[in-house]
Amino acid sequence: MLEVKNIKYSYNADYQALKGVSLKVEKGDMVALLGKNGAGKSTLFLHLNGIYQPDEGQVFIDGEELKYDKKSLLKFRQKVGIVFQNPDDQIFAPTVEEDVAFGPLNLGLPMEEVQDRVEEALSRVGMSGFEKTAPHHLSGGQKKRVAIAGILAMKPEVMVLDEPTAGLDPQGVVDLSILLNELNDEGITIVISTHEVDLVPNYAKKVFVLVDGLLIAEGTPKEIFAKPEILEQANLKVPIVTDLFQQLESEGFDMKGDYPLTIDEAKDKFLELLNKN
Repeated sequence: MLEVKNIKYSYNADYQALKGVSLKVEKGDMVALLGKNGAGKSTLFLHLNGIYQPDEGQVFIDGEELKYDKKSLLKFRQKVGIVFQNPDDQIFAPTVEEDVAFGPLNLGLPMEEVQDRVEEALSRVGMSGFEKTAPHHLSGGQKKRVAIAGILAMKPEVMVLDEPTAGLDPQGVVDLSILLNELNDEGITIVISTHEVDLVPNYAKKVFVLVDGLLIAEGTPKEIFAKPEILEQANLKVPIVTDLFQQLESEGFDMKGDYPLTIDEAKDKFLELLNKN
């Protein structure tokens, strides 16, 4: 569905943000891009629908190469929607309704369909009733949901979310996780950048690890979090659930190298350990 080949990008002569990144995301996948701040995650994302043009390398959607003429960019931006880390970088219209309608209107859709898309998108993110509200009156979490609604209204095939949980309260994080899983179940390919390792096993089927502009590892969450040398290089930690069971192993419990990553896995592992004892 989505492929980048040997992407290189420099902000200036002294700073190369991406140093030859290549990765593939299959149709219908939900994947996570892990890395500390400054690793190049946001820079890579801005290449995925042509906001940035690489110094070298190529971007493909459905096997078609992204070109940087107006026609190609419009086509790709319909397919790939990006939700920025800071919603204030994305929301600009006087009202919530107008902001979410901006993309569909620019597709030249009939007003009735635009209105249907706006209502549906706001409903999906829990923001129905805020149509006439000025965005500057919203909380950070509400702005984030409006930004996501603006992308949903475009009906993209791929959603790219940069640090989507930033600024959300705990319930907001849970609600977002549920929404992303629902959208993925409906066939939307989802790519998320984050350094929140505790959330990754709950939604990502595959993980890419980016360090200083280079992709250093890829695999399932279990494969990645089983490699302390990769986590150390990326300045990341294992999920807190995993850390607990690693400590239990140091106290004499036999884990057989199989550490849970989520609460559900931890429950099953606790029951297994209790039955053995």
